[in-house]
Amino acid sequence: MSVEQKLADLGLALPAAPQPLGNYTAASEAGNLLFISGQGPLADGKLRWTGRVGAELTLEQGREAAQLTALNVLAQIKRHLGSFERLHHIVRMEGHVSSAKGFLDQPAVLDAASDLFAAALGEKAGHARSAFSHSQLPLNLPVELVVIAQIVPA
Repeated sequence: MSVEQKLADLGLALPAAPQPLGNYTAASEAGNLLFISGQGPLADGKLRWTGRVGAELTLEQGREAAQLTALNVLAQIKRHLGSFERLHHIVRMEGHVSSAKGFLDQPAVLDAASDLFAAALGEKAGHARSAFSHSQLPLNLPVELVVIAQIVPA
C-alpha cells in the first residue's frame, strides 16, 4: 500500500511541499543520506499554528502542529526523490518545540510526528529522536522538525 493510501486511510493527504523561507534548499542529498531542512506546520504556504505549547497552544494543538509538520517532511522527501521508493528509512528526527516555562511534555508533542511516520512508512519509519525545548522558534513556530533519511542511491 502506498504512503498516500496509508495517509488517506487516516483521513490525511500529502500536502504540496512548502517552499524554503530563506536562502537554503528544502532537502540536500549527500551519498545515501537525505537531509531535510527544518519544517514547520505550514498549510498552503501559511502557518497553521503559531505560539508556545503550554501557553498559546494546548498539548493537543501542539501534537496537531507536529503531525502537520511531519506531513511536510514527507512532502519534501517525495518532492526530492519523486516517490518513496528510494527511501530506505528515517534515520534521525530532531524535534524542536516552542514551550511555555514549566511545560515538560515535548516528547508527547513529538510523538504525533513519530506516530505519523510509523503509520505512513511502516518499517521505514524507525528513527532516533531528540526533543528540544525553546522559549521561541523562528516565525513563532510551535514545532520544527529536522530529519535525516537514508536513501537508496539513484
